[in-house]
Amino acid sequence: MYSPVQEASAARLVRVLLVEDDELMRRSFTVALERYGYEMEAAADGLAGLELFRENSFDLLILDVMLPGLDGIGLCRRVRETSLVPVLMTSARGDGLDVVAGLEAGADDYVVKPVETYVLVARIRSLLRRATYSPAPGPEQPTGGSRPDAGDVLEFGDLRIDTAGMEVSVSGSPVALTPTELKLLLEFAARPGVVLERHTLLRDVWEYGWDGDSRVVDLCVQRLRRKLGRDRIETVRGFGYKLRR
Repeated sequence: MYSPVQEASAARLVRVLLVEDDELMRRSFTVALERYGYEMEAAADGLAGLELFRENSFDLLILDVMLPGLDGIGLCRRVRETSLVPVLMTSARGDGLDVVAGLEAGADDYVVKPVETYVLVARIRSLLRRATYSPAPGPEQPTGGSRPDAGDVLEFGDLRIDTAGMEVSVSGSPVALTPTELKLLLEFAARPGVVLERHTLLRDVWEYGWDGDSRVVDLCVQRLRRKLGRDRIETVRGFGYKLRR
């Protein structure tokens, strides 16, 4: 496991915006993440957070769901109008309502508070890796497929994926994808026509173990369908999803 000093060396240029109305938690998160080398900015309400976001450049946002003025769901939607920056939602409720709403608004992941610092940092690392993801030659998959190499251009009907430029288009029109959506699409594109189980996608895209919440997969697939076409990714009931050839 990395020490705070090692993490600081790797992450000193990473700027994080934290929007959290609980003063104690806001200070706790800020101090903890600064120890890991992240450059932190914090706001206590959604409108202040939106202003900070518009006036500065950030590598990642951490948004609480329940915020005064403009809640985290609304803030995430406003962010997604202009930016694909990774968004991690936090919620004090574990009943699923906040989770679904946040992911539908365009968030990439979520954590339920209270959360241990090492869990929060692990989620941040995973999101940042997705944001800088570059395909590289990989081992053969059990199905006989392999991950696309950087520079490959993949085509599935009118869907075109340029893995060098990290650009996706449908019928010649560019499609803007978040880092998580793009990495999920690349997992499907590496094995077209092959059913990928939810736990496999949680492991390979979100870097979760077996206890990950499969709703993040389902809702990210829904977002991909809205952007690429509803029939592009097929549901295989009881198993998972596959990209149609």
